Amino acid sequence: MSLVMMLQLLILNALLALQLRPSLAETKHTLTLPNLPTDHLIRYLNTFPKLKGQLPLNATTRLESRACWGHEHNCSPEARFQTPNCPGDHTGWVQSKEAQVQTFYYQADFGYIQQQLDELTPQCMPKYLTDSSLECTRYLRFCRGRNLLIDLRDVPKRKERIRYHMDVLKPGQLLGHCELNRTRLNAEMDHIGSALQSWGPELRNFDVLPHPVLESGACDLVVNAPTFIMKIDATYNMYHHFCDFFNLYASLFVNQSHPAAFNTDVQILIWETYPYDSPFRDTFKAFSQRPVWTLSDVQGKRVCFRNVVLPLLPRMIFGLFYNTPIIQGCSNSGLFRAFSEFILHRLQIPYQPPLAKRKLRITYLSRRTKYRQVLNEAELLAQLEDNEDYQVQRVSYERLSFSDQLAITRNSDILIGMHGAGLTHLLFLPNWACLFELYNCEDPNCYKDLARLRGVHYVTWEQTDLVYPQDEGHHPEGGAHAKFTNYRFDAQEFGRLVAQAATEVRAHKDFPQATTPTSQHDEF
Repeated sequence: MSLVMMLQLLILNALLALQLRPSLAETKHTLTLPNLPTDHLIRYLNTFPKLKGQLPLNATTRLESRACWGHEHNCSPEARFQTPNCPGDHTGWVQSKEAQVQTFYYQADFGYIQQQLDELTPQCMPKYLTDSSLECTRYLRFCRGRNLLIDLRDVPKRKERIRYHMDVLKPGQLLGHCELNRTRLNAEMDHIGSALQSWGPELRNFDVLPHPVLESGACDLVVNAPTFIMKIDATYNMYHHFCDFFNLYASLFVNQSHPAAFNTDVQILIWETYPYDSPFRDTFKAFSQRPVWTLSDVQGKRVCFRNVVLPLLPRMIFGLFYNTPIIQGCSNSGLFRAFSEFILHRLQIPYQPPLAKRKLRITYLSRRTKYRQVLNEAELLAQLEDNEDYQVQRVSYERLSFSDQLAITRNSDILIGMHGAGLTHLLFLPNWACLFELYNCEDPNCYKDLARLRGVHYVTWEQTDLVYPQDEGHHPEGGAHAKFTNYRFDAQEFGRLVAQAATEVRAHKDFPQATTPTSQHDEF
């Protein structure tokens, strides 16, 4: 980044801070800490030392620490939220073990956040506090702005509903009163391959308004709450929808220039006109106390946003979660663990300490779908139930509320299930747990990679001669496909793999000793 660009960014951040800073009188009455797990709260306070200084002396002393997240340039590896685990061979991938760790850290951990912060560049500069502003990372993967106008008067005229469209806005329908560097903005349009890769389809329509937005008389609606506009991947598929939630969480850190970064008094606006509905919708409560909007709630109006964030997207090239390139031999992303703890904490999912006689808690996900059913399910589970070291439960998650699902997952040591989106629950397993993907249906990397990112152990079926498909499988569009049939499994081999998973769980350094609890408590 050039010196001029750095100075521009410093000026922009100073203006943002002045605009957002409460008065001293307001501070005395509004000093509240965000609802975060203790280990997260310590790092939050270290990010904002002035806020930390306003705490009572005994609280400040109690929280005294050099702990940091890992995206800060002055954060030592020892003080990071978590250090990746890279026991695997680096030969053929990078030149040293240190390079292997660093590569993983910048691909899939808080190092990725650091890269986004380093890339933040002004695209439209304000001169005065009442002006607009816009700054973005490379390829417009993340942007934030102030006092921007989005003209949605044409949306009701569209014949089809909006989802994954790249033509929602026309030129001049995204406006701000600031000095636009159009050459710089146009240079970041390389990743407009799909709607979910970049904010380029929307920002290419940015234009300059000759007068301050909020004074122009052009606003039909002014949204005062900080607003996160989201282009989401899916709503009924847990794997894909949690790409949305994970990138929203990561965006909180990229946007963390003010103590309000983790507040829930924000507005979520989904960039489509379909009604938002999802079995995982309660997850939004971890981010916002307000009802979720879609474009249908604001269509037909010129909407002015005082503060708006365009968060990281679910299908970015070399992005997070869906398209994360993971170097071989590494696992345990602190960013993924932090996300897991954040969601469980915010949604108040109970943790139940193990009982005095420590049995491994095994949860088997039973499918009620047309395909990928286990035809000899009862036979497989019978031998587990006969083992006095196991406590086994068979569940169908589609019949439970999402909070109830999370409560089961959080209190499982081994999660077993066929290849499918429900295995995304591995994100919320304890650190010591194991995912047993019973059969990957010839998609070997999806949940194996996600388990590596979360840092839980992973096993799957390996003996192809001991798994018996019902038929070759019939893809809806034609041709044989392993995901479109049902299966039987050799019971003895199944028991061996569960025993292997159990050994890994008990050997984990975080595996808890049994207690005799009287009440539930938070493990964080």
